[in-house]
Amino acid sequence: MTFGSIARRGGGWLPLIGISSLVGALATLALPTVLGRAVDGVVADSATNRWLLLAGGLVAFGVICDLIDAFAGKACVASTTAWLRERLIRHLLGIGPSATKDRHFDVGDLVSRVSSNAVDAAHAGPSAITIGAAVVPPLGSLVLLALIDVWVAAAFVGGICLVVLVLRAFTRGTAVVFTSYQQTQGQIAARLTESLAGARTIAAAGTLARERQRVLEPLPELNAHGINTWRVLARSAAQAAVVGPLALVAVLVAGGLALAAHRITPGAYFAASQYAMIGAGLGSLTSVFGELARARAGIRRLAEVLTVDAVRYGNRRLPDGLGQLEFRQVGVRSRDRVLLDGIDVVLPGGVTTAVVGRSGSGKSILAAVAARLTDPTEGEVRLDGVRLSDIRRDVLRTAVACAFERPVLVGETVGDAIGLGRPREQTIAAARATNAHTFVSRLPEGYDTALVDAPMSGGERQRIGLARAWHAKRLLVLDDATSSLDVVTELQITQTLTASTANRPTRLIVTHRVDTAARSDLVLWLEDGRIRGFGPHRRLWEQPAYREVFA
Repeated sequence: MTFGSIARRGGGWLPLIGISSLVGALATLALPTVLGRAVDGVVADSATNRWLLLAGGLVAFGVICDLIDAFAGKACVASTTAWLRERLIRHLLGIGPSATKDRHFDVGDLVSRVSSNAVDAAHAGPSAITIGAAVVPPLGSLVLLALIDVWVAAAFVGGICLVVLVLRAFTRGTAVVFTSYQQTQGQIAARLTESLAGARTIAAAGTLARERQRVLEPLPELNAHGINTWRVLARSAAQAAVVGPLALVAVLVAGGLALAAHRITPGAYFAASQYAMIGAGLGSLTSVFGELARARAGIRRLAEVLTVDAVRYGNRRLPDGLGQLEFRQVGVRSRDRVLLDGIDVVLPGGVTTAVVGRSGSGKSILAAVAARLTDPTEGEVRLDGVRLSDIRRDVLRTAVACAFERPVLVGETVGDAIGLGRPREQTIAAARATNAHTFVSRLPEGYDTALVDAPMSGGERQRIGLARAWHAKRLLVLDDATSSLDVVTELQITQTLTASTANRPTRLIVTHRVDTAARSDLVLWLEDGRIRGFGPHRRLWEQPAYREVFA
């Protein structure tokens, strides 16, 4: 993503902004000359009505151009912001959780980039057009002043050069300041998001004051960047306030001398003063240059995310099969840590395999690799003989589904959270299979109850998460997805999960409970990222070390 690529997204709005700005600038340049003719008419006691009418028309025309420019600018920023946000969100969803974690993108920081930095970046096109159009009045003023008097034009050039130097210094000073401000703002947003997510834990632990201090810790740094920003703005505004009048005074002095020498008329002198004011007004573009600097800083922030490669999918479909899952020398490493090492095992299609092991043994990362929520660093995973990375996205996500210990529910209603767009009868069937139908039916509007109006316990949320994943065709991965259920409900669901039925998907269940392992067809026992044992629970139970896993 570059400045030019974003600017071009303005499409038809940019030419409209450019034309209205250019035509408005030409009207601005014509107005002093027309008013000068009117002044000469008054001095010569001749007719001035037509010049005054023309001046009024130019003023009205300039107002119309300003309105068009303002509307087109806002519309351009709005459409570009929408495009940037859509592209960024699509890319974030395509990256997946592992890539964003590896690049240390916090949730709050990403929200800041999508919400705030995208708006800043969207000003790239209008800002560039505005600055380009702003060059026309000073250049036109110089040409017209040269036609009035060469020495007046020379005085004007000297003043404009000083204004340009001020703008150049302002542009250099704002680039770094705005980038630093946005980065610190993202840090605060990230910490605040974490705190809001753990509000109950913070309240229960009595660490509110400490958490407030942690969230606001970067605030002095943000304040320092903000002060630096305003210092740059104030310094440039002060310099422009001094330089602008100096340019005007220089033109007035040169014009006064020319008027005294009868080289120019009073009307020409008036026009020259107006052109000097137009040139001096170039210093007021500091706000536009500031907008341009924010756009560049925002683009850099967005580019940091967009340069992360999204998960790539193949174009293969799955052959007929029962969901055989094969790990071929699978290894996963994160920096200096080995999470999985040399996993080489075949899980027959249609069977239920429990994955057990102590905390940190690699159970959850194995489940993530099986569902392709992350890709292995080494080796490959195959489903019914096809590498997961070769399978089409829609085929893979229809064949494989996951349920988690702390499911995040999405959708407008409870039915949406379970069915994800599927027919209502399939939604109800999945809810019945996971014992969610009973409590969902008791909600005020049943499956049509809004998620925000559906108070649910941790166990009920887990059942909704299980029901959501129940549609898997080939492989159902459960990562400790029944840990919050009561004993009776868990037993009922475990019986459903481990029941021998025709055409059932392969089930990979990460669990800490011995009953679930005992009811499974096979058990995969992990230790320090390696396979310690694989086989039926009753055979592994003979080993004391295996029994200690459940102690």
